[in-house]
Amino acid sequence: MAVARGSAKRGVGGLSGSEASRNSTAGAGGASHIKSCQNRKGFPLTFNIYYTCSYNKIERSVSVYRELIQNSLDYIEDNVKCDITAQELSDKAGFSLFHYYRLFQTAVGLPVMQYILRRRLLHAIYEISCGGKMIDVALLYGFETHAGFYKAFVREFGCTPAQYLKRYKAKKPYRINILKEEHFMMTHKKVTGILKKWGMENAVVSDIYYEGTGNRSENAFYIGEDYVLKFSANLGKLKNHIEISKELENVGLSAATPVKTLTGEEFIADDELFFCLTKRLVGEQIKPGEMYEGDAIGKARFVGEMIGQLDTALAKVEVLVEEANIFERVTGWAIPQLQGKLDLPEQMLADYTECFGKVYTKLPKQIIHRDPNPGNIIMAKDKWGFIDFELSERNVRIFDPCYAATAILSESFEEDDEEKLSKWIQIYRNILHGYDDVVHLTEAEKKAAPYVVLSNQLLALACFADKEKFREVYETNKRMTEWLISKLDNLKIS
Repeated sequence: MAVARGSAKRGVGGLSGSEASRNSTAGAGGASHIKSCQNRKGFPLTFNIYYTCSYNKIERSVSVYRELIQNSLDYIEDNVKCDITAQELSDKAGFSLFHYYRLFQTAVGLPVMQYILRRRLLHAIYEISCGGKMIDVALLYGFETHAGFYKAFVREFGCTPAQYLKRYKAKKPYRINILKEEHFMMTHKKVTGILKKWGMENAVVSDIYYEGTGNRSENAFYIGEDYVLKFSANLGKLKNHIEISKELENVGLSAATPVKTLTGEEFIADDELFFCLTKRLVGEQIKPGEMYEGDAIGKARFVGEMIGQLDTALAKVEVLVEEANIFERVTGWAIPQLQGKLDLPEQMLADYTECFGKVYTKLPKQIIHRDPNPGNIIMAKDKWGFIDFELSERNVRIFDPCYAATAILSESFEEDDEEKLSKWIQIYRNILHGYDDVVHLTEAEKKAAPYVVLSNQLLALACFADKEKFREVYETNKRMTEWLISKLDNLKIS
């Protein structure tokens, strides 16, 4: 299964580093005085610098940035009762305060000081729910007065601590991990309560099942016939979807744009999760198996053209997203991760490193969907659209059509069906040809296409390695990757 898987101002509002730290804390929650604490746990900082083969320069991979921000989150969690400043975190991560603010908010979805305040408040309300006295807990988590804690809580959650405890069962905050896939247990009863924010608590809530695989969505529900409720612990990803969907609708494409709450908000926060109600696109998901039936070449070409139209629109979108470097990610992480688990021919690795490495810097880069699998393409009689932009990033644009092709293969792979595999190669080529008809691929992109397909598979396989839950998926993808390696020359685009 193939997986995805504006500029910041100086400090905050142009303030200096120390002023930004103080004011962002007060502005986010009203806590103006936080007590200091010298007894801190260590900051497990590892700078994994990846060397791009055939080049003399060293670049930090986007994965390293995410790891550094994850280190910050771990440090915050381990020292949540202590005084932590944005300047301190940026120094530990090795970035300027300006750059750190941008990286943190892109990865997490909240300004760093608001995130710290929110974590303190969540831990505090949990301890209060377990019987702790409010003033004692407030002091324990760095607030000098009961009033300071009370005001900060009301500003952050929109209700008093007592009201919060009447509405919700406070849970012990779990550690946020932006490097791992999200899994949440969400009941229909809980969703009904959330829908009150939209005045839709009487709407029917139903599970979403992906037509291609039969898997149930773990982060969305259908609401009635016309809406979808999405939720995530990662506000940054949810904001990606919101902003990109709105931009695409502005240029005339069908997109799952947000529905505002009764108070005019595009998303709400509840406990540690963020919720967004979107319009439901009318139509059906493309089924991978159907791509092989009838006019397979015509269908593939059409899918390529749709993705080309999408990426043409995304090239005009101005949204803050993460930067990705798949060449670095594969050579610096995926290949080492797969050593001893997958037979990677030395000549193939040498060709990948040399050929793809030379052409990679010439590939056009822009915001891409990142997950245009068939289930995220919605077809209707007179229109089509895409859903789920949470994973969107700035990457090589040819990643999208290559990903779509490998997603079709991964959901229909049968290694003994030579006829079907041969037809898939035609599907892959015609997805790329359809994409080319719209965006006009460069010669560098045509040369890189087989390596982008291989990159996608190596990244997917490395993600599934050593995860018992995905053992069957890993084994299927392993056989699929070995087959793709053997057919790499057949994936060249002319």
